[in-house]
Amino acid sequence: MEKKLFVLDTSVIIFDYDAIKNFDEHDIVIPITVLEELDNFKKGNDTKNFAAREFSRFVDQASGKNSLQDWIPIAGKKKGLFTIVMNELKTKIDAIKIFGDDKGDHRILNAALHIQAKYPNRQVIMVSKDINLRIKAKSLNIIAEDYETGKLNDSDIEADTAPTGRSVIEDVEIAFIDSLYANDELANNGVIDKEIKGNQFFTLKNGKKSVLTYFNKTRNSFARIEKMNCFGIKPKNAEQAFAMHALTNPEVKLVTIQGVAGTGKTLLSLATALAQHRDYHSIFLARPIVPLSNRDIGYLPGDAETKLNPYMEPLWDNLTFIKNQFSFDNREYLDIQELERMGKIVVCPLAFIRGRSLSNVFFIVDEAQNLTPHEIKTIISRAGENTKVIFTGDVFQIDTPYLDTYSNGLSYLIERAKEHPLYTHIALEKGERSDLANLANELL
Repeated sequence: MEKKLFVLDTSVIIFDYDAIKNFDEHDIVIPITVLEELDNFKKGNDTKNFAAREFSRFVDQASGKNSLQDWIPIAGKKKGLFTIVMNELKTKIDAIKIFGDDKGDHRILNAALHIQAKYPNRQVIMVSKDINLRIKAKSLNIIAEDYETGKLNDSDIEADTAPTGRSVIEDVEIAFIDSLYANDELANNGVIDKEIKGNQFFTLKNGKKSVLTYFNKTRNSFARIEKMNCFGIKPKNAEQAFAMHALTNPEVKLVTIQGVAGTGKTLLSLATALAQHRDYHSIFLARPIVPLSNRDIGYLPGDAETKLNPYMEPLWDNLTFIKNQFSFDNREYLDIQELERMGKIVVCPLAFIRGRSLSNVFFIVDEAQNLTPHEIKTIISRAGENTKVIFTGDVFQIDTPYLDTYSNGLSYLIERAKEHPLYTHIALEKGERSDLANLANELL
Protein backbone atom coordinates (compact mmCIF):
# COMPACT_ATOMS: atom_id res chain seq x y z
CA MET A 1 0.00 0.00 0.00
CA GLU A 2 1.31 3.44 -0.96
CA LYS A 3 2.36 5.55 2.00
CA LYS A 4 0.11 8.51 2.76
CA LEU A 5 1.17 12.15 2.65
CA PHE A 6 0.10 14.19 5.68
CA VAL A 7 0.19 17.99 5.42
CA LEU A 8 0.52 19.48 8.93
CA ASP A 9 -0.99 22.82 9.94
CA THR A 10 0.65 25.16 12.49
CA SER A 11 -2.03 24.33 15.06
CA VAL A 12 -0.85 20.71 15.16
CA ILE A 13 2.74 21.72 15.95
CA ILE A 14 1.61 24.11 18.68
CA PHE A 15 -0.59 21.38 20.16
CA ASP A 16 2.20 18.76 20.06
CA TYR A 17 5.67 19.68 18.81
CA ASP A 18 6.46 15.95 18.51
CA ALA A 19 3.45 15.36 16.24
CA ILE A 20 5.68 14.79 13.21
CA LYS A 21 6.87 11.55 14.86
CA ASN A 22 3.35 10.14 15.34
CA PHE A 23 2.38 9.15 11.79
CA ASP A 24 4.10 5.76 11.66
CA GLU A 25 5.66 4.99 8.25
CA HIS A 26 3.81 7.74 6.40
CA ASP A 27 5.45 10.90 5.04
CA ILE A 28 4.97 14.45 6.34
CA VAL A 29 4.73 17.72 4.43
CA ILE A 30 5.36 21.01 6.25
CA PRO A 31 4.27 24.09 4.24
CA ILE A 32 6.82 26.92 4.43
CA THR A 33 4.01 29.10 5.82
CA VAL A 34 3.95 26.90 8.94
CA LEU A 35 7.62 27.72 9.54
CA GLU A 36 6.84 31.42 9.06
CA GLU A 37 4.02 31.27 11.60
CA LEU A 38 6.14 29.32 14.08
CA ASP A 39 8.82 31.98 13.73
CA ASN A 40 6.31 34.52 15.05
CA PHE A 41 5.76 32.31 18.11
CA LYS A 42 9.41 31.64 19.00
CA LYS A 43 9.78 34.44 21.57
CA GLY A 44 8.04 34.19 24.92
CA ASN A 45 7.49 31.91 27.92
CA ASP A 46 4.14 30.43 26.95
CA THR A 47 3.77 26.79 25.93
CA LYS A 48 3.18 27.73 22.30
CA ASN A 49 6.50 29.58 22.29
CA PHE A 50 8.27 26.56 23.72
CA ALA A 51 6.60 24.29 21.14
CA ALA A 52 7.69 26.56 18.27
CA ARG A 53 11.30 26.53 19.46
CA GLU A 54 11.37 22.76 20.02
CA PHE A 55 9.98 22.02 16.56
CA SER A 56 12.48 24.37 14.92
CA ARG A 57 15.31 22.59 16.75
CA PHE A 58 14.01 19.23 15.54
CA VAL A 59 13.88 20.38 11.90
CA ASP A 60 17.39 21.84 12.13
CA GLN A 61 18.89 18.74 13.72
CA ALA A 62 17.04 16.24 11.52
CA SER A 63 18.01 17.99 8.28
CA GLY A 64 21.68 18.41 9.20
CA LYS A 65 23.52 19.66 6.09
CA ASN A 66 20.77 18.47 3.73
CA SER A 67 18.36 20.69 1.85
CA LEU A 68 14.85 20.77 3.23
CA GLN A 69 13.64 20.59 -0.35
CA ASP A 70 14.71 16.94 -0.13
CA TRP A 71 12.89 14.22 1.80
CA ILE A 72 14.47 13.96 5.27
CA PRO A 73 14.20 10.80 7.42
CA ILE A 74 12.23 11.19 10.67
CA ALA A 75 14.22 9.73 13.55
CA GLY A 76 12.74 6.55 14.94
CA LYS A 77 12.01 2.95 13.98
CA LYS A 78 9.79 2.52 10.91
CA LYS A 79 9.21 6.26 10.51
CA GLY A 80 8.62 8.06 7.26
CA LEU A 81 10.17 11.14 5.67
CA PHE A 82 9.40 14.84 5.82
CA THR A 83 9.96 17.83 3.57
CA ILE A 84 9.26 21.56 3.42
CA VAL A 85 7.03 22.79 0.59
CA MET A 86 7.40 26.28 -0.85
CA ASN A 87 4.47 28.53 -1.74
CA GLU A 88 4.18 27.00 -5.17
CA LEU A 89 0.96 27.05 -7.14
CA LYS A 90 0.80 24.78 -10.16
CA THR A 91 -2.89 23.97 -9.98
CA LYS A 92 -5.97 25.62 -11.42
CA ILE A 93 -7.43 26.04 -7.93
CA ASP A 94 -6.08 28.94 -5.87
CA ALA A 95 -7.36 29.05 -2.27
CA ILE A 96 -6.29 32.69 -1.95
CA LYS A 97 -8.51 33.74 -4.86
CA ILE A 98 -11.38 31.47 -3.86
CA PHE A 99 -11.54 32.75 -0.28
CA GLY A 100 -10.52 36.30 -1.22
CA ASP A 101 -7.74 36.70 1.36
CA ASP A 102 -3.99 36.16 1.19
CA LYS A 103 -3.39 34.74 4.65
CA GLY A 104 -1.49 31.85 6.18
CA ASP A 105 -4.35 29.34 6.22
CA HIS A 106 -4.99 29.81 2.49
CA ARG A 107 -1.29 29.49 1.60
CA ILE A 108 -1.23 26.23 3.59
CA LEU A 109 -4.24 25.04 1.59
CA ASN A 110 -2.42 25.89 -1.63
CA ALA A 111 0.55 23.83 -0.43
CA ALA A 112 -1.79 20.85 0.05
CA LEU A 113 -3.26 21.39 -3.43
CA HIS A 114 0.26 21.50 -4.86
CA ILE A 115 1.15 18.19 -3.19
CA GLN A 116 -2.06 16.63 -4.51
CA ALA A 117 -1.08 17.61 -8.05
CA LYS A 118 2.55 16.54 -7.66
CA TYR A 119 1.71 13.11 -6.21
CA PRO A 120 -1.56 12.08 -7.91
CA ASN A 121 -1.17 8.42 -6.93
CA ARG A 122 -0.79 9.07 -3.21
CA GLN A 123 -3.47 10.00 -0.68
CA VAL A 124 -2.90 13.53 0.62
CA ILE A 125 -4.44 14.40 3.99
CA MET A 126 -4.53 17.79 5.67
CA VAL A 127 -4.15 17.51 9.47
CA SER A 128 -5.28 20.48 11.56
CA LYS A 129 -6.69 21.30 14.99
CA ASP A 130 -8.48 24.24 13.34
CA ILE A 131 -12.00 23.08 12.47
CA ASN A 132 -12.57 25.97 10.05
CA LEU A 133 -9.40 25.14 8.12
CA ARG A 134 -10.52 21.52 7.88
CA ILE A 135 -13.88 22.65 6.49
CA LYS A 136 -12.15 24.87 3.91
CA ALA A 137 -9.87 21.99 2.93
CA LYS A 138 -12.80 19.66 2.41
CA SER A 139 -14.52 22.30 0.27
CA LEU A 140 -11.46 22.18 -2.02
CA ASN A 141 -11.66 18.38 -2.21
CA ILE A 142 -8.76 17.86 0.19
CA ILE A 143 -9.15 15.11 2.78
CA ALA A 144 -8.88 16.76 6.19
CA GLU A 145 -8.61 15.26 9.67
CA ASP A 146 -8.15 16.37 13.26
CA TYR A 147 -4.90 15.42 14.98
CA GLU A 148 -6.05 12.40 16.97
CA THR A 149 -3.04 11.58 19.17
CA GLY A 150 -4.02 12.15 22.80
CA LYS A 151 -7.70 12.37 21.93
CA LEU A 152 -10.14 10.17 23.86
CA ASN A 153 -12.87 8.01 22.39
CA ASP A 154 -16.55 8.98 22.69
CA SER A 155 -17.17 6.27 25.28
CA ASP A 156 -14.50 7.70 27.59
CA ILE A 157 -16.12 11.09 28.06
CA GLU A 158 -19.87 10.78 27.42
CA ALA A 159 -21.82 12.62 30.08
CA ASP A 160 -23.51 9.49 31.39
CA THR A 161 -20.27 7.51 31.69
CA ALA A 162 -17.77 10.22 32.59
CA PRO A 163 -15.90 9.21 35.77
CA THR A 164 -17.03 10.90 38.98
CA GLY A 165 -14.71 9.09 41.39
CA ARG A 166 -17.63 8.43 43.76
CA SER A 167 -20.53 6.01 44.11
CA VAL A 168 -23.25 4.95 46.55
CA ILE A 169 -23.58 1.37 47.78
CA GLU A 170 -26.96 0.54 49.29
CA ASP A 171 -27.92 -2.15 51.80
CA VAL A 172 -24.49 -2.47 53.37
CA GLU A 173 -24.61 -4.47 56.60
CA ILE A 174 -25.14 -2.14 59.56
CA ALA A 175 -22.46 -4.04 61.48
CA PHE A 176 -19.89 -3.06 58.83
CA ILE A 177 -20.90 0.60 59.00
CA ASP A 178 -20.73 0.53 62.81
CA SER A 179 -17.30 -1.12 62.66
CA LEU A 180 -16.04 1.64 60.37
CA TYR A 181 -17.07 4.27 62.89
CA ALA A 182 -15.21 2.31 65.52
CA ASN A 183 -12.08 1.37 63.58
CA ASP A 184 -11.66 4.05 60.86
CA GLU A 185 -10.45 1.52 58.24
CA LEU A 186 -11.64 -2.00 57.38
CA ALA A 187 -10.88 -4.58 54.71
CA ASN A 188 -13.42 -4.84 51.88
CA ASN A 189 -14.86 -8.16 53.11
CA GLY A 190 -17.22 -8.52 50.16
CA VAL A 191 -18.88 -5.09 50.35
CA ILE A 192 -17.70 -4.65 46.76
CA ASP A 193 -17.76 -7.87 44.79
CA LYS A 194 -16.76 -6.43 41.40
CA GLU A 195 -13.49 -5.12 40.01
CA ILE A 196 -12.84 -1.50 41.00
CA LYS A 197 -10.41 0.47 38.86
CA GLY A 198 -8.27 2.65 41.05
CA ASN A 199 -8.93 4.61 44.23
CA GLN A 200 -12.51 5.81 44.64
CA PHE A 201 -14.96 7.28 47.13
CA PHE A 202 -18.08 5.48 48.34
CA THR A 203 -21.07 6.37 50.46
CA LEU A 204 -22.07 3.16 52.24
CA LYS A 205 -25.73 3.14 53.26
CA ASN A 206 -28.30 1.07 55.05
CA GLY A 207 -31.58 2.90 55.38
CA LYS A 208 -30.91 6.19 57.15
CA LYS A 209 -27.53 5.08 58.37
CA SER A 210 -24.53 5.92 56.18
CA VAL A 211 -20.80 6.55 56.22
CA LEU A 212 -18.49 8.38 53.81
CA THR A 213 -15.51 6.26 52.81
CA TYR A 214 -12.37 6.19 50.70
CA PHE A 215 -11.65 2.90 48.95
CA ASN A 216 -7.92 2.21 48.69
CA LYS A 217 -7.42 -0.07 45.70
CA THR A 218 -3.99 -1.29 46.79
CA ARG A 219 -5.11 -2.30 50.27
CA ASN A 220 -8.63 -3.32 49.16
CA SER A 221 -10.01 -1.46 52.17
CA PHE A 222 -12.46 1.27 53.17
CA ALA A 223 -11.31 4.22 55.26
CA ARG A 224 -13.91 6.37 57.00
CA ILE A 225 -13.91 10.04 56.01
CA GLU A 226 -14.58 12.74 58.55
CA LYS A 227 -15.55 16.24 57.47
CA MET A 228 -12.70 18.60 58.25
CA ASN A 229 -12.14 22.31 58.72
CA CYS A 230 -9.25 23.74 56.71
CA PHE A 231 -8.55 27.41 57.46
CA GLY A 232 -12.24 28.11 58.04
CA ILE A 233 -13.42 26.21 54.95
CA LYS A 234 -15.70 23.25 55.67
CA PRO A 235 -17.24 20.84 53.15
CA LYS A 236 -20.86 21.67 52.38
CA ASN A 237 -21.72 18.27 50.92
CA ALA A 238 -20.37 14.73 50.60
CA GLU A 239 -18.53 15.34 47.34
CA GLN A 240 -16.66 18.29 48.86
CA ALA A 241 -15.74 16.08 51.84
CA PHE A 242 -14.37 13.54 49.35
CA ALA A 243 -12.36 16.27 47.59
CA MET A 244 -10.85 17.53 50.85
CA HIS A 245 -9.85 13.99 51.79
CA ALA A 246 -8.07 13.50 48.45
CA LEU A 247 -6.36 16.86 48.82
CA THR A 248 -5.06 16.06 52.31
CA ASN A 249 -4.29 12.35 51.85
CA PRO A 250 -0.46 12.03 52.00
CA GLU A 251 -0.58 8.75 50.04
CA VAL A 252 -2.11 10.52 47.03
CA LYS A 253 0.32 12.66 45.01
CA LEU A 254 -1.88 13.47 42.02
CA VAL A 255 -5.48 14.74 42.22
CA THR A 256 -7.93 15.90 39.56
CA ILE A 257 -11.09 17.81 40.46
CA GLN A 258 -13.66 18.25 37.71
CA GLY A 259 -16.70 20.46 38.15
CA VAL A 260 -18.68 23.42 36.91
CA ALA A 261 -18.21 26.96 38.21
CA GLY A 262 -19.11 27.42 41.87
CA THR A 263 -18.56 23.85 43.03
CA GLY A 264 -15.53 24.88 45.10
CA LYS A 265 -12.68 23.30 43.14
CA THR A 266 -10.10 26.05 43.60
CA LEU A 267 -11.27 27.16 47.05
CA LEU A 268 -11.03 23.66 48.51
CA SER A 269 -7.61 23.13 46.92
CA LEU A 270 -6.22 26.35 48.33
CA ALA A 271 -7.76 25.87 51.80
CA THR A 272 -6.31 22.37 52.13
CA ALA A 273 -2.96 23.61 50.85
CA LEU A 274 -2.89 26.26 53.56
CA ALA A 275 -3.82 23.66 56.19
CA GLN A 276 -0.77 21.62 55.12
CA HIS A 277 1.65 24.51 54.60
CA ARG A 278 4.08 23.14 57.17
CA ASP A 279 4.38 19.93 55.14
CA TYR A 280 5.53 21.75 51.98
CA HIS A 281 8.09 24.41 51.22
CA SER A 282 5.77 26.38 48.90
CA ILE A 283 2.22 26.59 47.60
CA PHE A 284 2.01 27.30 43.88
CA LEU A 285 -1.23 28.38 42.24
CA ALA A 286 -1.03 28.62 38.46
CA ARG A 287 -3.33 28.78 35.48
CA PRO A 288 -2.87 28.92 31.71
CA ILE A 289 -3.37 32.29 30.07
CA VAL A 290 -6.23 32.26 27.55
CA PRO A 291 -6.61 35.85 26.31
CA LEU A 292 -10.06 37.24 25.53
CA SER A 293 -11.14 36.33 21.99
CA ASN A 294 -7.79 34.48 21.73
CA ARG A 295 -5.92 37.72 21.08
CA ASP A 296 -2.34 37.86 22.31
CA ILE A 297 -2.02 39.71 25.63
CA GLY A 298 0.63 41.97 24.10
CA TYR A 299 -2.09 44.34 22.95
CA LEU A 300 -3.01 45.10 26.57
CA PRO A 301 -1.50 48.25 28.14
CA GLY A 302 1.16 48.15 30.84
CA ASP A 303 4.13 45.97 31.78
CA ALA A 304 4.06 42.18 31.99
CA GLU A 305 2.71 42.09 35.56
CA THR A 306 -0.06 44.58 34.72
CA LYS A 307 -1.08 42.55 31.65
CA LEU A 308 -1.26 39.30 33.60
CA ASN A 309 -2.93 40.47 36.80
CA PRO A 310 -6.51 40.22 35.45
CA TYR A 311 -5.99 36.54 34.61
CA MET A 312 -4.70 35.78 38.11
CA GLU A 313 -7.48 37.63 39.97
CA PRO A 314 -9.70 34.53 40.46
CA LEU A 315 -6.86 32.85 42.36
CA TRP A 316 -6.27 35.91 44.54
CA ASP A 317 -10.03 36.15 45.13
CA ASN A 318 -10.05 32.68 46.67
CA LEU A 319 -7.12 33.55 48.93
CA THR A 320 -8.86 36.75 50.03
CA PHE A 321 -12.07 34.81 50.74
CA ILE A 322 -10.18 32.45 53.05
CA LYS A 323 -8.44 35.33 54.83
CA ASN A 324 -11.78 37.03 55.37
CA GLN A 325 -12.96 34.08 57.46
CA PHE A 326 -10.79 35.49 60.26
CA SER A 327 -10.20 38.79 62.01
CA PHE A 328 -6.98 40.70 61.36
CA ASP A 329 -5.38 39.55 64.61
CA ASN A 330 -6.39 35.89 64.26
CA ARG A 331 -3.57 33.33 64.06
CA GLU A 332 -4.74 31.86 60.73
CA TYR A 333 -4.98 35.33 59.15
CA LEU A 334 -1.47 36.17 60.36
CA ASP A 335 -0.17 32.81 59.07
CA ILE A 336 -1.43 33.60 55.57
CA GLN A 337 0.07 37.10 55.73
CA GLU A 338 3.41 35.61 56.74
CA LEU A 339 3.31 33.00 53.96
CA GLU A 340 2.65 35.76 51.43
CA ARG A 341 5.41 37.94 52.85
CA MET A 342 7.95 35.12 52.68
CA GLY A 343 6.97 34.17 49.15
CA LYS A 344 5.67 30.78 50.23
CA ILE A 345 2.42 31.37 48.32
CA VAL A 346 3.10 31.91 44.63
CA VAL A 347 0.30 32.92 42.26
CA CYS A 348 1.41 33.13 38.64
CA PRO A 349 0.68 32.15 35.03
CA LEU A 350 1.55 28.56 34.23
CA ALA A 351 4.10 29.69 31.63
CA PHE A 352 6.20 31.22 34.42
CA ILE A 353 6.57 27.81 36.09
CA ARG A 354 8.53 26.35 33.16
CA GLY A 355 12.06 25.45 34.16
CA ARG A 356 11.39 25.75 37.91
CA SER A 357 11.93 22.91 40.33
CA LEU A 358 8.72 21.45 41.75
CA SER A 359 10.25 19.67 44.74
CA ASN A 360 8.47 19.96 48.10
CA VAL A 361 5.59 21.93 46.54
CA PHE A 362 1.80 21.80 46.81
CA PHE A 363 1.06 22.69 43.19
CA ILE A 364 -2.47 23.71 42.13
CA VAL A 365 -3.14 24.09 38.40
CA ASP A 366 -6.44 25.87 37.79
CA GLU A 367 -8.43 25.77 34.52
CA ALA A 368 -6.56 22.62 33.49
CA GLN A 369 -9.10 21.89 30.74
CA ASN A 370 -7.28 24.56 28.70
CA LEU A 371 -4.07 22.51 28.67
CA THR A 372 -3.00 19.97 26.08
CA PRO A 373 -2.12 16.38 27.06
CA HIS A 374 1.52 17.22 26.34
CA GLU A 375 1.40 20.19 28.74
CA ILE A 376 -0.15 18.02 31.46
CA LYS A 377 2.62 15.47 31.01
CA THR A 378 5.29 18.20 31.13
CA ILE A 379 3.93 19.56 34.43
CA ILE A 380 3.68 16.18 36.16
CA SER A 381 7.11 15.08 34.93
CA ARG A 382 8.66 18.06 36.75
CA ALA A 383 7.33 16.93 40.15
CA GLY A 384 10.15 16.14 42.58
CA GLU A 385 10.23 14.65 46.05
CA ASN A 386 7.33 15.52 48.38
CA THR A 387 5.36 17.33 45.69
CA LYS A 388 1.60 17.03 45.26
CA VAL A 389 -0.03 18.18 42.03
CA ILE A 390 -3.69 19.20 41.79
CA PHE A 391 -5.46 19.83 38.49
CA THR A 392 -8.86 21.54 38.62
CA GLY A 393 -11.20 22.46 35.78
CA ASP A 394 -14.36 21.84 33.81
CA VAL A 395 -13.88 19.68 30.71
CA PHE A 396 -17.14 21.02 29.27
CA GLN A 397 -16.02 24.66 29.46
CA ILE A 398 -12.98 25.05 27.22
CA ASP A 399 -11.69 28.46 26.14
CA THR A 400 -9.01 27.54 23.60
CA PRO A 401 -9.90 27.07 19.91
CA TYR A 402 -7.91 23.89 19.29
CA LEU A 403 -9.08 21.82 22.28
CA ASP A 404 -12.39 20.11 22.97
CA THR A 405 -13.99 17.78 25.49
CA TYR A 406 -12.14 14.83 23.97
CA SER A 407 -8.66 16.27 23.38
CA ASN A 408 -7.98 18.54 26.38
CA GLY A 409 -5.32 17.56 28.89
CA LEU A 410 -7.62 17.25 31.91
CA SER A 411 -9.85 14.67 30.22
CA TYR A 412 -6.77 12.83 28.99
CA LEU A 413 -5.26 12.69 32.48
CA ILE A 414 -8.49 11.51 34.14
CA GLU A 415 -8.76 8.62 31.70
CA ARG A 416 -5.10 7.60 31.62
CA ALA A 417 -4.34 7.81 35.37
CA LYS A 418 -7.56 6.30 36.74
CA GLU A 419 -5.99 3.02 37.90
CA HIS A 420 -2.77 4.40 39.38
CA PRO A 421 -2.36 4.04 43.16
CA LEU A 422 -0.92 7.57 43.54
CA TYR A 423 -3.93 9.16 41.85
CA THR A 424 -7.45 10.09 42.92
CA HIS A 425 -10.20 11.83 40.94
CA ILE A 426 -13.38 13.47 42.16
CA ALA A 427 -16.14 15.22 40.22
CA LEU A 428 -18.04 18.01 41.95
CA GLU A 429 -21.57 18.59 40.68
CA LYS A 430 -23.40 20.56 43.33
CA GLY A 431 -22.82 24.29 43.12
CA GLU A 432 -22.28 25.99 46.46
CA ARG A 433 -21.40 29.52 45.38
CA SER A 434 -24.97 30.86 45.39
CA ASP A 435 -28.48 30.05 44.21
CA LEU A 436 -27.98 32.53 41.38
CA ALA A 437 -24.81 30.78 40.21
CA ASN A 438 -26.66 27.44 40.32
CA LEU A 439 -29.40 28.94 38.15
CA ALA A 440 -26.79 29.81 35.50
CA ASN A 441 -25.29 26.31 35.53
CA GLU A 442 -28.65 24.57 35.37
CA LEU A 443 -30.66 26.73 32.99
CA LEU A 444 -28.31 28.74 30.78
